[in-house]
Amino acid sequence: MAAVQLRDVDDELLDAYSRSVVRAVQRVSPAVVKVDVARQGSGSGFLFTPDGLLLTNSHVVHGASHVSVTFLDGRAARGDVLGDDPDTDLAIVRVAGDALPYVTFADSSAVRVGQIAIAIGNPYGFHCSVTAGVVSALGRSLRMRTGRLMDDVLQTDAALNPGNSGGPLVTSDGDVIGVNTAMITPAQGLSFAIASNTARFIASRLLRDGRVRRSYLGLGGSRADVSRQIARHLGLAVASGVRIETVEASSPAAAAGLQPRDLVIAFAKQPVRDVDDLQRALTEERIGQPVPMSVIRGAERLELVVMPWSDREPGRTT
Repeated sequence: MAAVQLRDVDDELLDAYSRSVVRAVQRVSPAVVKVDVARQGSGSGFLFTPDGLLLTNSHVVHGASHVSVTFLDGRAARGDVLGDDPDTDLAIVRVAGDALPYVTFADSSAVRVGQIAIAIGNPYGFHCSVTAGVVSALGRSLRMRTGRLMDDVLQTDAALNPGNSGGPLVTSDGDVIGVNTAMITPAQGLSFAIASNTARFIASRLLRDGRVRRSYLGLGGSRADVSRQIARHLGLAVASGVRIETVEASSPAAAAGLQPRDLVIAFAKQPVRDVDDLQRALTEERIGQPVPMSVIRGAERLELVVMPWSDREPGRTT
């Protein structure tokens, strides 16, 4: 009888918010793992299939062919890195097993600012630590370690620390809405997660190819303003573009007739204001397809056609 009364008291101490967090953690934590890489440190990851596929951050496993994976119950297993994409900071690892605990993905496009966000991971090696907060903002852009800008990033105030990288950000139902990837120090309450829709797409490409293929032009450049005189002369609505500094020999850019000092102002009929705009447009779907480009050369506007290649090296973007 006393035990029943004690349980009733415990239930009363848990308000609706607490019960939601507890339920989510109980559902998700068995699928969260610690990822250790020899001479590289550790991070977090989570199983998303019952046969041993797990997601983590690229910066946790990059350069490694295998890692050590530790489960909630203390079991350790070898994990083989199947592929990683530094441009989105995502990687896939496989561990042997079947009927393993796993999580499900939510549709990140349905996430709303203010909803509960729960982060589970292994900060500083403290296994399966939980922090909770809310989704602070949607659609943020975050500069990856490769220099590429990634869009559609979730911002949350759920505290992250070194070791949380690669762990899941989940809803009160325990569905994954993001992969925790970064925090800003020394700021407090500024944490970021790769949206689940992005993670699912990248995971499918990593499983297929071992990396993410992007299209490649073979040029280098930087943002430059369009002079008012040129803008008036050509009737342009854009105020900036990408000034080409280098063109690789025998590249798609060279074949299209692009030259150093050309100013790219449109690609695939979309405005190009800076290098980030151009990189966003260099998707896998462009490979081998003729794409119109608008450039300013001197005081003239030229319409050229370029046929991008597949990027020849992982991480190559332009």
